[in-house]
Amino acid sequence: MLLIVAHHYVVNSGVMNLMESDGFSSRSLFYHVFGMWGKIGINCFVLITGYFMCRSKITLRKFLKLFLEIEFYTIIIYLIFVITGYNDFSPLAFTKIVFWFILRPIHDSFIHCFLIFWLFIPFLNILINNLNRRQHRLLVILSIIIYTVIGSMPKVGITFNYVEWFIVLYFIASYLRNYQLRWLNGKYAGWLMVLSILLAVGSVVALRWLNAFKGMNYGAYFFVIDVNKVFALLVAVTSFSWFKDIKMPHVPLINTIGATTFGVFLIHTRTSTMRQWLWKDTIDVTGHYTFVHYILFSLIVVIVVFVICSLIDYLRIRLLENPLFHFLDKRFFAKQKT
Repeated sequence: MLLIVAHHYVVNSGVMNLMESDGFSSRSLFYHVFGMWGKIGINCFVLITGYFMCRSKITLRKFLKLFLEIEFYTIIIYLIFVITGYNDFSPLAFTKIVFWFILRPIHDSFIHCFLIFWLFIPFLNILINNLNRRQHRLLVILSIIIYTVIGSMPKVGITFNYVEWFIVLYFIASYLRNYQLRWLNGKYAGWLMVLSILLAVGSVVALRWLNAFKGMNYGAYFFVIDVNKVFALLVAVTSFSWFKDIKMPHVPLINTIGATTFGVFLIHTRTSTMRQWLWKDTIDVTGHYTFVHYILFSLIVVIVVFVICSLIDYLRIRLLENPLFHFLDKRFFAKQKT
């Protein structure tokens, strides 16, 4: 989630225009590398979901908890901006805010698609549980060839939405959960992760150089600009594979912070008004582009945004979600708590 916040720090702040006009400077390269990890973070997030949910069940309780969290931040953020005078209140706009899941276009909205993807998980599990290892492997290979290999070819590409891609990631994550791949375990995964990160960074630097000095029209983020691109997938899979095999004791703080990460995403991305207020009007990323300590400033801002949003969601969980579901568990969900 820190990588995703860093990505939004760059792509949602208007600073990319300054980066492009700054040529092949060290400042421009820093911002390009600093903001390149967003889609990789999304892939990691969905891989984690697939890794655990392929051995679990979707219940009404789980879905309701996810849906109410999205609904809460959608409404609260809108009302805060109305109360502070940053937005004008409109009955039509408020209706669209409350019923966003049926009144707003899906397109490639992460939240919309993630919610829809969740509804497919029970059926995906039926499919996965009825495939043998060879069939599952072929399904993964076919999906990667279509969506990533072809999708990463210049002037070729492929049209898709996030629901499709999340299903592909689910196939990959469930395969990693059900079958051991020696070359994606332990130290092997660690070396592959380092190599894939170096290749991803190298692709950004190389394309930036070609754009600056050779007049190429491909953006520096071409191989990481979307979730299906080759390095967006490669870095996510190798990183996930390495981290999942780390042996460490149970640390309650990690689970506490981890439970707030989806809230961090919702708070700082939920509306275009939030993106305008946060990155452009309040933090003024473009105004700090020439700041002498721009590296330190960028790192501090991303960490502070993450920490504040995490604390906000922690309070939501403790003060609202836990009491609500304590009540619902007693009345309706006693058998669905696991």
